[in-house]
Amino acid sequence: MKLLLLLGYLLMVAAQLLLDWLNVRHRRLAAGQLPPLFAQRIDEERLRRSEEYALAKERIGLIETLLGVILTLVFIFGGLLPWYDRLIAGVSDHFILHGLLFFGVLALVQSLVGIPFSLYRNFVLEARFGFNRMGIGLWLTDLVKSLLIGTLLFVLLAGGALWLVQAAPHSWWLWVWGFWAGLSVFLLLLSPYLIEPLFFTFKPLDKPELEERVRSLLERAGVKAGKILQVDASKRSGHSNAYFTGIGKVKRVVLFDTLLEQLNDEELLAVLAHELGHWRCGHLRQRLIKGQIVALASCFVAFYLLNTHMLPGWFGMDELSFVGQVLLLGWLAGLLGFFWTPVSSWWSRRHERQADQFAIDLVGSGMPLATGLVTLARENLSSLFPHPLYAAFHYSHPPMIERVEWLQQRTPTNAGLSVGDGPAEG
Repeated sequence: MKLLLLLGYLLMVAAQLLLDWLNVRHRRLAAGQLPPLFAQRIDEERLRRSEEYALAKERIGLIETLLGVILTLVFIFGGLLPWYDRLIAGVSDHFILHGLLFFGVLALVQSLVGIPFSLYRNFVLEARFGFNRMGIGLWLTDLVKSLLIGTLLFVLLAGGALWLVQAAPHSWWLWVWGFWAGLSVFLLLLSPYLIEPLFFTFKPLDKPELEERVRSLLERAGVKAGKILQVDASKRSGHSNAYFTGIGKVKRVVLFDTLLEQLNDEELLAVLAHELGHWRCGHLRQRLIKGQIVALASCFVAFYLLNTHMLPGWFGMDELSFVGQVLLLGWLAGLLGFFWTPVSSWWSRRHERQADQFAIDLVGSGMPLATGLVTLARENLSSLFPHPLYAAFHYSHPPMIERVEWLQQRTPTNAGLSVGDGPAEG
């Protein structure tokens, strides 16, 4: 069984490397074949830099992937895990404390390994292409905040789950799921007020006319949002975004200040209409329900497998603690998740298409969203020529050129760019 698991893991790595190679090769062959709407806004120099940016990200991603493969092979298949499990047990045999130390030390090591990659991405790669706006002081501050918040959430989630395992040995799978589900909803309510402001400064939109048009758009979409805010994302990065966050009475619209600089009002409203489409089409609710169903099933499967005590034998190990077996379960979930990725990506692209259609209906034309996406592709140096197989496997959104052409095909020839007249009829 150990050999089969090892071969499955190596197959996953080989599949990922093959997809990456196909993607790089395809981009080089297809580069320069821009449709008219893109050619009007993206010149050859910008297209060349987009390819350089994509390659630079892929190179550092490849190094990170290979390092992860080596560490996994050594830790799980090289016999290091049982030694580590015994080492932590020697520090404390208390069930909850042992579990917190076991995963806490691993999380700390993972964070330390990730620091050089984060430094390189921000201060070499992103800086080289003009995106990084952070100094080392802000980067360190963000790192400390992230570690503190992560540690607090880890102790709460892992400690609470381990306590429930100990308190309800015959039904902990249901209690752990309920605990995590309740806490995740609570964090959705809490995050906009306690966590996000630790990293960004939010303020009311400083364009009164645009705010009025945004509220009109929200009203016509049938969405009530308490606040329309802009965030100072530009002090960290030149990348742009907008999102609709919160549930219940804490819903709010958040616009990056970089987005406000890059798009005109018509394009910005169309992008926002797309985000509203996710809410009105029930995508956020569906994802939440799907996530909880998967979590419930995972907790039950984990309960069953941990009770059978089969996991150590599958990996050629004599014995492991409860938390050591949980680690193996997490690794198996990651392996299965990789091969589930194309299904998840397809489902996400389907939602994106529905949100695009909602935006068309709401603003009366697909052109504002189309031109806005082209502008964002230009400003963010987006990769425009992914291999179809790579895109089908990994892309959560339709490829940019395909998406823009789809929007253009659904735009009436006499449609203007105004969003003030409401959804198109018929």
